[in-house]
Amino acid sequence: MQRQPAVAGQFYPGGEHALRTALSQLIPAHSSPQPVKGVISPHAGYVYSGAIAGKLFSRITIPDTVLIIGPNHHGRGAPAALYPDGEWQTPLGTVAINSGLNALLLKHSTYLQPDSVAHQHEHSLEVQLPFIQYLHPEVTISALCLGHGDYAPMRDIGHSIAAAILEYGGEVLIVASSDMTHYESAEAARLKDEMALERALALDGKGLLDVCNRNRITMCGVVPATVMIEAALQMGASKAELVAYGTSGDVTGDTAQVVGYAAVIVS
Repeated sequence: MQRQPAVAGQFYPGGEHALRTALSQLIPAHSSPQPVKGVISPHAGYVYSGAIAGKLFSRITIPDTVLIIGPNHHGRGAPAALYPDGEWQTPLGTVAINSGLNALLLKHSTYLQPDSVAHQHEHSLEVQLPFIQYLHPEVTISALCLGHGDYAPMRDIGHSIAAAILEYGGEVLIVASSDMTHYESAEAARLKDEMALERALALDGKGLLDVCNRNRITMCGVVPATVMIEAALQMGASKAELVAYGTSGDVTGDTAQVVGYAAVIVS
């Protein structure tokens, strides 16, 4: 099964040359990228959040295998949808699904289901892939699309991911795809996002979910971020760092209604 691009030419350039040129400009040179356990990376159009994502990916090494976790914006398909074996197509070429990691994820979690429907039109995972592919052309991936839910299943999925990666035996980077506050003033967005990021930087998955629910913080990838944090903690993570934060208003000049973007490293 091959997953075709859904937002090439919209969220990012649809041609190989134009996409490579954009990525070369968005990912600054870094002298000493480091291996990390997980990241939170934004998923808006590259014109809005690509520079923030680029700063993030410039700081980390991309291992041979990456697990991308994104929110389900459309509500289609299974609530915890693992893309089945096959490959994903981007303007840079094809990326193989890691069937070995997929099998272990399904073995360790009762929540995950093989499902391609949730992924068919979902942009949150797709926009991460060109950054990863540009830096490691031979990478293999697993792709997990998650709906909303309570903390307990998120903790269980996170622990199951950690168990699957431990049994897998190789290094796996977990990329949680998320934008931050949506369609509020830049000032309001920053205040809300600071509350959410405080919990993320404390590696407090439950606290992150609670603060977003309590304060109506529209962080669309709070579930993937919570799951990533839970998995990373099980894998020995001990610290997190905010690499960059900004809003769409920084690009457009319109600060009345913005979307916030953050890049976080967990190691």
